[in-house]
Amino acid sequence: MDKKMLLIVNPCSGRARMRNELLGVVEIFSSAGYTVTVYPTKARGDATSRVSSLGSGEYDEIVVCGGDGTLNEVITGLMRSGNKYTLGYIPSGTLNEWSSGLKISRNIKKAAEDIVSGRKIKLDIGKFSDKYFSYTASFGAFTDASYSAPQDVKNVLGQAAYFFEGIKSLGNIKPVHLKFTADGRETEGDFLFGAVSNSMSVGGIVKFDESAVKLNDGRFEILLIRNPDNILKLQPIIDGILKRDFNREGLEFFTAENVTVTGGDGLSWTLDGEYARGEEKTVITNLHNAIELVVPDNGGQLQITE
Repeated sequence: MDKKMLLIVNPCSGRARMRNELLGVVEIFSSAGYTVTVYPTKARGDATSRVSSLGSGEYDEIVVCGGDGTLNEVITGLMRSGNKYTLGYIPSGTLNEWSSGLKISRNIKKAAEDIVSGRKIKLDIGKFSDKYFSYTASFGAFTDASYSAPQDVKNVLGQAAYFFEGIKSLGNIKPVHLKFTADGRETEGDFLFGAVSNSMSVGGIVKFDESAVKLNDGRFEILLIRNPDNILKLQPIIDGILKRDFNREGLEFFTAENVTVTGGDGLSWTLDGEYARGEEKTVITNLHNAIELVVPDNGGQLQITE
């Protein structure tokens, strides 16, 4: 009996590459014994609605073809419905940060082939109040670049669009006073940037050493940038970020299972590149091994615990 697959496609992600490669992807899955149902998304939030409406066991697998935002919508639909589906991911967006840490190919057909031959792993998911994220919840400098860069600019410039938007934001940084309570640890002060992440990078600019991050250990990586008391201290902070040296003055890096952020009512956050509004008290929780994802069987040493 053929296996049933739901292929959710965002036709606008990245440079709309999937429009030309959809048939080839369907052929790969069909040859592997799948009956494929293609669902092109029509608007923001559409993928969440579609997945939330599924019953248990309607498909053997759900494959997402789009950017980080589309993947976030599908994961949100699964979390809200409580349904357990194995996921495959064909990254066709601009950044695709989460997939790079999982060694998923950015070649669309290769990613599809790897889903057919790959292995299943469990991965952590973040919960931000009543929303969900797969790889990052962040605020402040560089953060809004992911949702303020227009889609047509992203299509032309690719990852550089995020960098340029981030640089533009430097002149408008306003520190915010927050308190972070993470597994009993309290950190309070004026911050320019903060990220609660389960990823090798944030916003295409802040990157972590692979040895410091595991994607299913039940813990977040938290990076905070304090507001320097004079402008001369900003350059060493930027240098530390570029060199992945988070021991510099003004930088804090630690891990935790859960984080409570106090004082951020109305603060702009981004969850996997999409806008979210902070509250006076925002609870961020690690949902350990919440989803099952297919990754390349020969993708090298992934930063996961087996």
